[in-house]
Amino acid sequence: MTWYRWEHDALLLAIRVQPRASKDEMVTGQGDHLKIRIAAPPVDGKANAYLIEFLSGVFTVPKSNITILSGEVGRAKRIRIQAPRALPPFIDPPLKPAGK
Repeated sequence: MTWYRWEHDALLLAIRVQPRASKDEMVTGQGDHLKIRIAAPPVDGKANAYLIEFLSGVFTVPKSNITILSGEVGRAKRIRIQAPRALPPFIDPPLKPAGK
């Protein structure tokens, strides 16, 4: 299983979050998940809010375009990013339908 897939113009990610890291960064896909390190502590939803803000900057989308589909209280999460405008180099853009 890959850690990302496209569903029309939405990017679905399987991630593993490491809170309280020394810096914010994405570590390329590791098997079935993308590892993301963030500085925020995992307290009172602060890490989730910080993660959404971080992903908003990476993918150049408003925070409202990012949804945590599962894993609200755990480190393993499924994320949906609607219509990302920028992609890290290790994520391929969606395939265009034939004839378009």
